[in-house]
Amino acid sequence: MLFAFLAIVATFALVAIQADAAPRSNAGSRGSRTFSAPAPTATAPKAASPINRTMTQPGAATAARPGAAAAGAAAPAAGGLFNRPGLLGGLAAGFLGAGLFGMLAGNGLAGGLGGIASFLGLLLQIGIVAGVALLAWRWWQSRSQPATATAGGPALRQGLPSNSNSAMSFGGFGGGSAAQAAADVPIEVKPEDFDAFEKLLGEVLTGYGAEDLNALRTRVTPEMLSYYSEELTHNTSNGDVNQISDVKLLQGDLSEAWREGNDEYATVAMRYSLNDRLVERTTGKLIEQLPSEVTELWTFRRNVGGNWILSATQQAS
Repeated sequence: MLFAFLAIVATFALVAIQADAAPRSNAGSRGSRTFSAPAPTATAPKAASPINRTMTQPGAATAARPGAAAAGAAAPAAGGLFNRPGLLGGLAAGFLGAGLFGMLAGNGLAGGLGGIASFLGLLLQIGIVAGVALLAWRWWQSRSQPATATAGGPALRQGLPSNSNSAMSFGGFGGGSAAQAAADVPIEVKPEDFDAFEKLLGEVLTGYGAEDLNALRTRVTPEMLSYYSEELTHNTSNGDVNQISDVKLLQGDLSEAWREGNDEYATVAMRYSLNDRLVERTTGKLIEQLPSEVTELWTFRRNVGGNWILSATQQAS
């Protein structure tokens, strides 16, 4: 019993230390890929831990199935137009009770003429039949014209713009697949970008270790800054300091990079070494020497042509 109690106490102590030893977390935003696993790399060949703290909303999870809404809307119409009381229902029944529909039902051409509605229904049906016959006659006439009348058609089509979406995308119709593809476009990451990632790795970690929110403010997104600020406040409340120094990138490679509108994202797997210590705030006494080598996936974001900043962190499995 005593050993079980000591084991529970040790477990809670370890959890408390790990909570103070941030910023190793799975937090932030990766745009539309926030809830998707980054692609594996040589540095991080296994799946990364999922992001469990984010301000991004999973839109797909809250969207209703289109078929369900359509079925729900269609259900009340089972009675239809003819089951409605009053003038509208009587007119509808009269329109179909006379004329051609009445003849198909076995009542004869005038079998349903029991009132003004039936008479109007007969006139309406005759008009519909005459209109269909007129359209058919005009179509037959156009088919009978000489072939020279349409000889210039192909040449006219060749003069149209080559963009097949130009006619249908106006006003939001058509072009949907192109717009969706444009929302997630792969981009090229250049050597100077990797230099910026390595520099940010050191600056963010040392800024966190120095509890310098002003330094972090220009290097991380507002979302990540709020998480770091909360963690530093927690450390202060516990009387601890997570001192970080001597950060050095050992290995890194690109997982994926893409553009969404005016924002560009790059997720990079990085294995790095550091001097990571948890000490008492007042005395500087060492509480724990934390692991000196870490592998994480960091996602950076920037406006097109702007500077990269940290947008999310994930632990490698």
